Formats: sequence, structure tokens, C-alpha cells
Amino acid sequence: MKIIRPEVSAPSDELAGLRTRLAEAEETLRAIRSGEVDVVLITARKGVQLFTLEGAEQAYRVLIESMNEGALTLTADTTILYANQSFARMVNCPLEKVIGSSFHRFLSAEDQATLQPLLKRATSRTGSKIQVMLNAGDASQMPVQLSIRPLARNGFSHVPIGLVVTDMTASRRSEELLRTLTHRLVQVQEDERRRLALELHDTVTQMLCGVLIRSQTLVDKLPAGNRSAKQEARKLREIIRGTVEEVERISRNLRPSVLDHLGLVAGLHATSTEFSNRAGVSVKMLCVKLIVRLPFETELALYRILQETLHNVEKHARASHVTVHLTNPGSFVQLTINDDGIGFDPDRQLLRGKGQGGFGLLGMRERAACVGGILKVKSALQAGTEIEIRIPLPPSAGTQQGG
Repeated sequence: MKIIRPEVSAPSDELAGLRTRLAEAEETLRAIRSGEVDVVLITARKGVQLFTLEGAEQAYRVLIESMNEGALTLTADTTILYANQSFARMVNCPLEKVIGSSFHRFLSAEDQATLQPLLKRATSRTGSKIQVMLNAGDASQMPVQLSIRPLARNGFSHVPIGLVVTDMTASRRSEELLRTLTHRLVQVQEDERRRLALELHDTVTQMLCGVLIRSQTLVDKLPAGNRSAKQEARKLREIIRGTVEEVERISRNLRPSVLDHLGLVAGLHATSTEFSNRAGVSVKMLCVKLIVRLPFETELALYRILQETLHNVEKHARASHVTVHLTNPGSFVQLTINDDGIGFDPDRQLLRGKGQGGFGLLGMRERAACVGGILKVKSALQAGTEIEIRIPLPPSAGTQQGG
């Protein structure tokens, strides 16, 4: 059995000692990669710790070393027992300085605090994943995903932890590109809605109003004795009147003028009232009134998400009551929509891509993300649904209580 004992510290003022330590480190790495090492001894503040490397066969080592992802083996206190060259390249640090050090040195304090409970649970669970920022030796940062999994004891006093570190830079870049394209798609969609709303209002509605006036004239000119024809003419007039109102409703939904002229709270009230009258579902509004107008894109995102949520309630939820709550917790504006309907499984709906309604949960999330916000969904079968949207306020925005 060959035993390698890398020292944690050495006198920095002795050049000969440094050369000896470097030679030992190079020999350690060569021996680990070639499969010659069975035991690693690490001298730390707690004393000498012994770690066995049984079962690490040559073929397995070659596979790990050829991975594009980083691969590490950690102790319970995050000491790195093994790391491949890919991880060393990720952190831009010589491999001999990686092995034996703490994995925490490559993470921010915030990411350390997030990771620590996952590492503790990894000793008794099948594993978990987390995304963090990896700090490199050249002060750069890399977004990575850590896949955490407990390993076989093989003589360890505590269960060792395996980490696979995946570079997420390309994935993040793709997400940003997709978000930019989604934002552009939403803008194009809104531009087309505005154009169509104007066409409906200025052309179709005006023509229908002309037909409505002529139908009334027809009713007035028909002889009083021709009761059947007069009755049919009145029915025709009412159908035309209903058509005018429906076209106006569609026009308002396509481009909410109340949102343009009166702001977010008035827009939320208007669409909630229209929904309640149409669907027969009671809506309770609890809103703050913003002293300073939000950017129009933010107001429109909140309005459209409420509009889509109410559409989903009408179509799927079988609810009898909805609460719409606009608040201002700190530097955010928050819209919370609750219904007492039958609920659903949010994860399954997201996998299907379209959620409950036409625009879908994924689209609603993207609308919120386009203005820097986040959307959360809480729902369960027979337990109702809660949609929560949080969007950062501009620095100048404030609130006062409103109805």
C-alpha cells in the first residue's frame, strides 16, 4: 500500500522546502491520477486525517479526468479529497492547490450558507442540485450547477460527498437570448393589439353604430299593425347593439385605454369588474394607490397577468370568489391573486407548457421576468390557487392607501 502525505503548510522562507513540497505535490497528483494511491493523509488544525481511496480503478479515473465537468470528492467539512483537471481549469488554480483545501474558498459567503444544509442532507438523501457562482483564482466568476450526491463510505468515518460542477455560462447566455426574444415578441404582440384595437374602435364599431341607428329607424318606420315585422326588427336591433358592446369589450381588452389614462389601480378595477359581471364570480379588490406612475411596461405586465389569471379562473377553476391584492412591500410592487377553486398541480402544468389557460403559466412568468419581476404559483387540488407577482419599483415610486 502506498501512502501519500501532503503537508498543509511549510515555512515560506525556505526555498528548498518549497521545492520539496512542490515535488511532493506533483508526485501526489501523478499517483492519484495513475491509481497508485490507496490512502491520503491530510494534516490540519484538527490533527492528522486519513482518507482511503479504495475502488478508484484506472478506467474510472480516466473517465473522470476526461469529463468536461468538474468532479470533486469532499469530506463532510468540505475539504477537497479529489478534484479533476476540469475543475482546476474552472477555478483557474493549480490542481495541487485545490486538493486538500476547502471547497468554500471558491464560493461567496451567501452561496456557502445556501450550500451547507444541502451538503448535510446529502449524507442521508439521494442528492440535490443548486446553482451558484464559482470564484476563480483570477477574481472572475462562473455560473455553475452543483450536483450533490453521497458516495460509498469505503472506510471513511463520515459519508463522503461527490460533486459534479457544470459550467452554466452558455446556458445562461441562451436564457438571456431567449428572454430578449420573448420580450421582443411581447412588444410586437402589444403593438399588434394596439393596431387591431384602433381598427375595431375607429372602423368596425363606427360601422356597427351606423347599422344600429338604421335598424332603429327601420323599427320606427314599420307600420304599427305589422307587429311580427316590428318585433323581428327590434330583435335585430338588440343583436346589433350586443355586437357593438362585444366589439367594444374586445377592443378594450386588446388595448386598455383606462390603463393608459388612469393608471394601474383603475385598470385592475376595470378588468376585475368586467370579469365579475361576465362570469358571475365575486371579486374583492384590496389595492394601494401608487403616488408615482410605474413604467407602462410594468403596469401592462401586471394588467395582462391579472387578465390571464381571471380568464383561467373563469375557464378552469370553478371558483366562486377571487381576491386581488396590490401591495407595496419595501421596494417592490406585489400583486397577489387568490381564488377558492379546484386548484391544480403547477409543476405538471409547466411541463405541459401552457398552464391552465391560453397564455399559460410559462408565458405569465416570462411577462413578469421581462420587467425584472418574478411570479410564484401556489396551488393544490381542491385547495384553490394563489398567483404572486413581485416587480421592483423605480426609486422615485411611493404609495398611498387606495380603495
